[in-house]
Amino acid sequence: MPATPQNHPDSYQETLAQLLADILHLRKEITKDAQQRLTKYQPHYHSGAFSKSAVNLAHYLALRQFDLRHLQDRLAQAGLSSLGRAEASVLSTLDAVIELLKRATDKNYPTDQPISHPSGFTRGLQLLEQHSIELFGPFHGHGKVHVMVTLASEAAWDYDLVLALMDKGMTCARINCAHDDASLWLGMISNIRRAETETGKICRILMDLAGHKIRTGALAVGLPVHHLKVQKDVQGNIVAKAFMRLSVSEPPAETTQAFALFCAPIPNALHQQLSPGCRLAFTDARGKQRQLLIEQALSEQEWLVSCTHSSYLASGCKLTLLATGNKAHANGQYYKLGEFSGKPLTIRLSKNDLLLLTENNVLGQPAEHDDQGNLLKPAQIGCTLSSFSSKLAIGQPVWIDDGKLGAVVEAVTAQGALLRINQARSGGVTLHSDKGINFPDTQLGLSPLSDKDLQDLDFACIHADLIGFSFVETLADMNYLMAELAKRNAADLPIIAKIETNLAVKNLPDIILGTLGRHSLGVMIARGDLAVELGSARLAEIQEEMLWLCEAAHVPVIWATQVLESIAKKGVRSRPEFTDAAMAVRAECVMLNKGPYILDAIEALVNVMVRMQEHQRKKFSRLRALHW
Repeated sequence: MPATPQNHPDSYQETLAQLLADILHLRKEITKDAQQRLTKYQPHYHSGAFSKSAVNLAHYLALRQFDLRHLQDRLAQAGLSSLGRAEASVLSTLDAVIELLKRATDKNYPTDQPISHPSGFTRGLQLLEQHSIELFGPFHGHGKVHVMVTLASEAAWDYDLVLALMDKGMTCARINCAHDDASLWLGMISNIRRAETETGKICRILMDLAGHKIRTGALAVGLPVHHLKVQKDVQGNIVAKAFMRLSVSEPPAETTQAFALFCAPIPNALHQQLSPGCRLAFTDARGKQRQLLIEQALSEQEWLVSCTHSSYLASGCKLTLLATGNKAHANGQYYKLGEFSGKPLTIRLSKNDLLLLTENNVLGQPAEHDDQGNLLKPAQIGCTLSSFSSKLAIGQPVWIDDGKLGAVVEAVTAQGALLRINQARSGGVTLHSDKGINFPDTQLGLSPLSDKDLQDLDFACIHADLIGFSFVETLADMNYLMAELAKRNAADLPIIAKIETNLAVKNLPDIILGTLGRHSLGVMIARGDLAVELGSARLAEIQEEMLWLCEAAHVPVIWATQVLESIAKKGVRSRPEFTDAAMAVRAECVMLNKGPYILDAIEALVNVMVRMQEHQRKKFSRLRALHW
């Protein structure tokens, strides 16, 4: 039978006494280590005094140097706190346990005073809540988690959209400086401020600096020929004609199925002659005689046309307008189809394929093979980061297109870096231009802010409530941005440090400890880039650790990337995404990305948050009564 306090009192007393000795020793070690750790940051603090949050973080970092699993089990068996929720107030938690153990083991210990600590167990949570309000404004009716939404371009002119976003629960609007321009940003901000005035609600504005986003370069284009492809059944009978558009103007912005068709330019003189039922004869790129039938007018400038035979329409080819019955048109004139560009060449990569990553001025090309299928020349594509290959070393990993392609550096040559693909889905991956490239183990030596970032910062310092710092990796990066803010008389503008790289994760304690007390700070867990850099399994572990670390520092966290993305983008509800959204309630703010169904996504998120906050606060299960 297991030992219990009732049948083995002496053994139980000895257990409590040993626990007391162990925790007193642990407290002593933590206090000493924390003091040594803080000394490193003394030069950053002109006042010489560290904030309570910085001190608590130092204590937490010292605590987590120890493997506490066995101690936790012993404390739990004794019916005491297992220290599993000590993040917000480390010493208060330890001191509360120490005092209980002293009362249980020392008959002469005074018991007429309440168990307390000068900082108070709840003080850490109060500081975190205070810092959240300072960053994101007062809490709304859906609890103590804020909702951030990335604004689409139409928010610049569609006031009703902005009003609806705020009505659904948006409390912070994110403007991505990688897109749009200052004129559109100003329109977005004006609509936000107007909606604040009319609704009485507060909505903070985060301007997110783009940073050095490294991307794939342009692809070479093929011949300017468009394939008009008809659909046939198994017997070769035509079941669907091929359609396209002819236009005398730029294609309109509509996104109906008709407007998604390929569009070629025609001269106005020909446009004036067209009517439904007319035919245009042409010789395609293979020398085949083909005809286009004018189906109907799509607008005053556009015609819908069809073709009943597969054809290869060449840019600038000669068109002959035919009258009814295929007779030459009465005016006897011929017309020239306008010029159009060829399509980008297709680069398809599979596991074990080679890819040459070149400078950005080299156009991307697919691999070349001989008649026997032997490789003559590997596929190649440019990289927007100049002189990147000089920073790479053999064996280093490279990830492309949000991790769809994984590779390792096999060689570095004068032409660039030769990569061997080691991660790709079955069937291969098509590589496009303007896709992100990550070098997780490579020191790139880039300036913390690009020239564009500095220009955008000028605007943001006047109009924004928060600054998003993309790809921050070190405390030196933070110091650089703080100095730039001071130059613009915006030293009080809070910074959201976006943790997106492996190096940033490693340096997060340094970044936070060196900033707390000097500048208002929030942290964004940018899970998209982190998943590429760390791998999905490691990300699941790291995002937990980052939440704990920030709670210990009383720093508000933004949970970002692909939250309810299926709803926002497609209007489709995904069960795994709802589970992910339920986990997000442990952060102080949750970010949704833009999409056609963003209002539905906000409503779904708020619903999840309201339900989950009855059960969960950070790591603390609240044990609300269950109603089955």
